[in-house]
Amino acid sequence: MLFTPRLMLRLPQADDLDAWADFHADAQTMQHLGGVQTRSEAWRGLCAMRGAWAIRGFAMFSVIERDSGRWVGRIGPWQPDGWPGTEIGWGVARGFEGTGYAFEAASAAIDFAVDMLGWNDIIHVIAPDNHRSAVLAARLGSQRLEPTRLPAPLQDMPVNKWGQSASDWRARRQVRTDT
Repeated sequence: MLFTPRLMLRLPQADDLDAWADFHADAQTMQHLGGVQTRSEAWRGLCAMRGAWAIRGFAMFSVIERDSGRWVGRIGPWQPDGWPGTEIGWGVARGFEGTGYAFEAASAAIDFAVDMLGWNDIIHVIAPDNHRSAVLAARLGSQRLEPTRLPAPLQDMPVNKWGQSASDWRARRQVRTDT
């Protein structure tokens, strides 16, 4: 479990299903995240995310607003089989855009990946027309690297790889804490 000033990042759990399913049913939210899912598909995704924690030792966190207990989104380390690298991914539910929560949670997740998982590189897989995520990636210090491909069933989805090294992240983090 990770804490930021406004958020708690914890493993997904069964109680997240309603908010998780609503998130995955929202066409605007899912536009760049593989498309809308039914509740049963969202359930399987929730279980897969939790299962990845057991199998790989990491996966995206459920992000919870500390003051209200509301489910904000899913953010964190992600690298399913065939993925193009060690990703910190994000998605926040409608109504939480523009709050700074994605930056806050993604920063904590990168710290976790670099410090606890020992990742040397961090990537973000972003659709070319997903300008909000590109802005967030740049704010996190990543640069657009190259077009890449995802494994099936997302192999036809155009995406770009953004990224940075762990040493670049640490250097930027040190500057933030020194100022």
